Amino acid sequence: MGILEKIFGKHWGVHPDDHKRPAADLPIKRLPVPPRVYVPLSQHVGALARPIVMVGQDVLKGQCIAEAQGNISSPVHASTSGRVVAIGEIPAPHPSGLPVQAITIASDMEDRWIECEPVADPFSLTPQEIAKRVAAAGIVGLGGATFPSAVKLALGLRSKIRTLIVNGSECEPYLSCDDRLMRDRAEGIIKGVRVILHATGAREAKVGIEDNKPEAIEAMRVAAASFKEITICPVPARYPMGSDRQLIVELTGKEVPSDARAADVGVIVHNVGTAYAVHEAIYHGRPLVSRVMTLNGGAVAQPGNYEVPIGTLVDDLFAFCGGLKGTADRFIMGGPMMGSVLPHLQVPVVKGTAGILALTAAEVAEREPDPCIRCGSCIRACPMGLLPLEMSAHIRADDLPGADDLGLRDCIACGCCAYVCPSHIPLVQYFYHAKGELSARQRAQLRQESSKKLVAARAERLERESREKAEAAARRKAERDAAKKAAAAAAAAEAATAPPSTATAIDGEPA
Repeated sequence: MGILEKIFGKHWGVHPDDHKRPAADLPIKRLPVPPRVYVPLSQHVGALARPIVMVGQDVLKGQCIAEAQGNISSPVHASTSGRVVAIGEIPAPHPSGLPVQAITIASDMEDRWIECEPVADPFSLTPQEIAKRVAAAGIVGLGGATFPSAVKLALGLRSKIRTLIVNGSECEPYLSCDDRLMRDRAEGIIKGVRVILHATGAREAKVGIEDNKPEAIEAMRVAAASFKEITICPVPARYPMGSDRQLIVELTGKEVPSDARAADVGVIVHNVGTAYAVHEAIYHGRPLVSRVMTLNGGAVAQPGNYEVPIGTLVDDLFAFCGGLKGTADRFIMGGPMMGSVLPHLQVPVVKGTAGILALTAAEVAEREPDPCIRCGSCIRACPMGLLPLEMSAHIRADDLPGADDLGLRDCIACGCCAYVCPSHIPLVQYFYHAKGELSARQRAQLRQESSKKLVAARAERLERESREKAEAAARRKAERDAAKKAAAAAAAAEAATAPPSTATAIDGEPA
């Protein structure tokens, strides 16, 4: 517990209207196979996956179509059966403006699976074998971070993990995919949690669920009733309770230092969706080819939670769900607090897509910012204990190092500061800009240092070559001089040992 929390109590975070219903009250529906899927090669933190299929090749659902590259990477799999028709950039760019490298599969509409390899007794596997299967299944953090899950599982072999925290808080407004997953598939989640416990060596698991989800809490308690090592822990409904560090403090009382990882304090965090994906991979041998996601917002005709094949276009998702009612003022991938605005609907669903929102103008309620009145609301709301108004002042003055000194890199971009700001200042946008600019400057500095190293290495190489040439020339000259001296000495020695010559008189008589 931090010193401010000890003195003033819990004051961080905000309480936005959740807008989770009616989507949260409807069972999960399975989306039919779309005509085409566009499976991106980068759906995870780390290196891009490398395609291992060719255009024109037939593939089955669940078949690996791109393999991981490097230690931090993850493979991707075909989310339906069909034929590979393209590999490369898809026509529509990502909301970030960056091109999307993807494998396009034209579905045969049969959805034929590969032959899966389930494990009858997962607890007979070693932790290394579980991590290897999880890696092969392409499982990443489904709470939004998309960090390769096998890497986190392997931490149990290097760090002393005592507590596994399973994140079911789902604090973002409008989103209810985790809530619905816990209600409908609680048994599978608990099985996945037990496998993760076995893989990491943790002694206990705590499942954190916000107390505004009573049905999910009850379903998970029933599923976990036989396992004393698993505790279902209701937590206060406060945004951003779903942030790893806030949930760790809430459930364990431990605070993770800003320059450390959760594993350094003996804790590891996985999302409930990730636990269910681990269950599917180990118990049924199925890789991660679909995910449950929320479709919600005032402009959605049929809000709900849908199991969607990875690579489905958002446009196809809306078409299946009855389209829109009225006019959508804004489309968002993710939640309204931390999600990305979609400039178009030709964007594929990826592993980290928790929801798609179609918001009306009344829901967006966009306003022009006013001057800061220095009320301090943003400071009270910040879950990381930062000074948003001071950081934004430094950023506006182009003093990015000053903002960095105030803890800019610790900002989790949750949006609490902007939400409570009475002046409607887009603080999070300032922080995103500053982080991007600092990263760009750091990359430029690294390139400059690399160039300097290359120039210095070239100068050193040229000097070394020149020195070596001079030394070689000196050696050759010394060898030539030595050879000349040896030849002269040999000639002199030969002359000294030769018999005296006979002199002949002019008249032919001996002298």
